Amino acid sequence: MLTDPVSFGGRPEDSFDVVVPDLPGYGFSDKPSRAGTLFRVNDLWARLMKDRLGYGRFGAHGGDWGSTITEQLARSHSDSVVAIHLTDVPFGHIFQKPDDPSSAEMKYFRNNEKWMQSEGAYAAIQSTKPQSLAHALNDSPAGLAGWIVEKFRSWSDCNGNIESRFTRDELLTHIMIYWATESIGSSFLPYYDYANANALDWIKEGMKKWTGSSSVPTAFALFPKDISQPPREWAERFFNVQRWTEMARGGHFAAMEEPELLTEDIRAWFRPFRDGN
Repeated sequence: MLTDPVSFGGRPEDSFDVVVPDLPGYGFSDKPSRAGTLFRVNDLWARLMKDRLGYGRFGAHGGDWGSTITEQLARSHSDSVVAIHLTDVPFGHIFQKPDDPSSAEMKYFRNNEKWMQSEGAYAAIQSTKPQSLAHALNDSPAGLAGWIVEKFRSWSDCNGNIESRFTRDELLTHIMIYWATESIGSSFLPYYDYANANALDWIKEGMKKWTGSSSVPTAFALFPKDISQPPREWAERFFNVQRWTEMARGGHFAAMEEPELLTEDIRAWFRPFRDGN
């Protein structure tokens, strides 16, 4: 999340306070004790920013599960969230296709179906039998490395040469965090929560936050090798899109692959909101 520096100490004009929380169940964060955490993280982030850290107004950025949570944060806490910045349209929307899709949207749906057939097996097992997979990966560092590194290779802008985008130290650090904390299983829980949302009434209440559209000003930064390439009209069905940037390079792991491009787009987007406008 990004906060307004004008309100907190008068720092240089182009500076922001940056708060980077770790999703529950990932890395060194506590592991969730019950299902449905995915639908409560946005409230947790709001309490963190407002009650714990004392920021009355802030912006938020996210990609992948982060875009889903950021969207919920904007919808549920629009009094505090001045604007949001996303690298994708949360994938959950694709399960609610419109009756009047444009040609670009139809192409997007077809491409997504092809991608799920060739790349979506991980999501199917993580959302249906997460513990079976988790026990196997926790028992084998080679298996864990294979599961993680394959995604870095397939979803990045590396053309098959993974070390052109990520150093071995970066890859080993990611693997080691999952290995040392035994958090690969808990990192699967958002998939399970989403796939089983209709089974529990109290989760259905959380799902209501996914309907309709957000009025919070929204910017998108799309990277050409990301796993999803939505057209702008699809994003505009759910968001108040005011900035749309199509990057020349980069993939799903934008913050690691193209940190300068991503940072500059985030800065450019949030800069006008710092004075309260």
